[in-house]
Amino acid sequence: MNPTIMRLTARALLGRRRVLLLLPMPIVLIGLTLLGVASEDEYVTAGDWGPLVFGNLGLAVILPLTALIVGSSALGLEIDDGTITHLLTKPLPRGEIILSKLTVAWLVTTAATAVPLAVAALIAGSGALAVGMVVGAAVGSLAYSALFLALSVMSKRPVAVGLVYIVLWENLLVSFVDGARVFSIRQHAGALADAIGDTPLVDSSLTVLTAVIMAAAFATLGTYAATRRLRSFALTGEAN
Repeated sequence: MNPTIMRLTARALLGRRRVLLLLPMPIVLIGLTLLGVASEDEYVTAGDWGPLVFGNLGLAVILPLTALIVGSSALGLEIDDGTITHLLTKPLPRGEIILSKLTVAWLVTTAATAVPLAVAALIAGSGALAVGMVVGAAVGSLAYSALFLALSVMSKRPVAVGLVYIVLWENLLVSFVDGARVFSIRQHAGALADAIGDTPLVDSSLTVLTAVIMAAAFATLGTYAATRRLRSFALTGEAN
């Protein structure tokens, strides 16, 4: 990994406008958690609202959307404005460029999702779930970031393609086809959060081993695909 590339990537991703894009979703998550806790009585328990907030919103929406915004921008911004040529002219291995970009995207996505998820879990009264959410978000962030970074190199519309993947595969198909859950990053993150948190607020049908192996496969394949695609780029910033 290259510290200079990482520093420049972090500066671009954490520009004021892009940071503002990441703020609304965590605020909504924590706000809904506060409302859920405040509404609890003898008829309404955390088991009623928790899965909706942590699973259907936190892991199914906030995590992948944040990763899409960050992951597709880590390299996509330079491809769009043509400044990728500055990197391509440097005597740097393409794999080093991709790993540097991926590391920054992963760290930013993890910070933007794991922190609010952990805070929400603590508000809900579960320290174990807070730890589980951090681990699940970190693993999910890595897999998602690698996938969306690869999309930014392979597609001219990575955000549109990423949204189709999130909506159709991660949230629709997985709900009706049990076998598809093995290939769902959301399910991988949920399995880890469920195993560590051990609460009814998060539920997953995957084993921890399956989740770890499949998440690692997504991260590896995404990194490989992005590196191979970047090697085909000419100095114009476009693929040959």
